[in-house]
Amino acid sequence: QVQLVESGGGLVQPGGSLRLSCAASGSAFSTYTMGWYRQAPGKQRESVAVITSSRRINYADSVKGRFTISRDNAKNLVYLQMNSLKPEDTAVYYCNAKYSFLEREYNYWGQGTQVTVSS
Repeated sequence: QVQLVESGGGLVQPGGSLRLSCAASGSAFSTYTMGWYRQAPGKQRESVAVITSSRRINYADSVKGRFTISRDNAKNLVYLQMNSLKPEDTAVYYCNAKYSFLEREYNYWGQGTQVTVSS
């Protein structure tokens, strides 16, 4: 069982920045694929940024050039630096951890943190 705890959300004006953090339990954190997802009211949850154990990264087109995902394996942390925020970035942001073991895939979610971009 992997527990994920997000922090760093809040209210920010358009053009501002926030940094989200996700603390993960487990001794095998470095092997997890970690990701940030978001869900806006009335919309489906979508992938924002994903970083693999080998630090391969993918971003949603809507956040490329504005958001940066990173991980600190020594501290079991993953970050999402969000710059040039727009009102359409408003959503609940969720941390996700995935790993495979003995041909079975495991998938865990945090409780989410609210990000509101508004003037």
